Amino acid sequence: MNDLSMMDEIEELSSAEDFLDYFSIEYQPEIVFVNRLHIMQRYHDYLAQAADSLPSEDNQEALRTVYRTLLERAYQDFVNSDAVTEKVFKVFHMQESQTSFVPLDQLFES
Repeated sequence: MNDLSMMDEIEELSSAEDFLDYFSIEYQPEIVFVNRLHIMQRYHDYLAQAADSLPSEDNQEALRTVYRTLLERAYQDFVNSDAVTEKVFKVFHMQESQTSFVPLDQLFES
């Protein structure tokens, strides 16, 4: 029997595939390959949103169910969509670059 808690075990995971395998979620490698950072960020976001309602660590089975469900949801977001549409990272929310105009005479004012 493993004496490690789920939280201890997931601290050892290092890739999106590791997480998906750990939680026994079937996935298409080509989707994970292209979207791994987006999936993991979305997963992190879902966990942060659920933080106040997560089961306690004493209830490992319930906690595992919630973590698995949220990871599967994050993965499915990118099965059904793409990174540009999902806009997980700040760079996708930035509007077009802004240009400012400073007249030459203002550059030399003291």
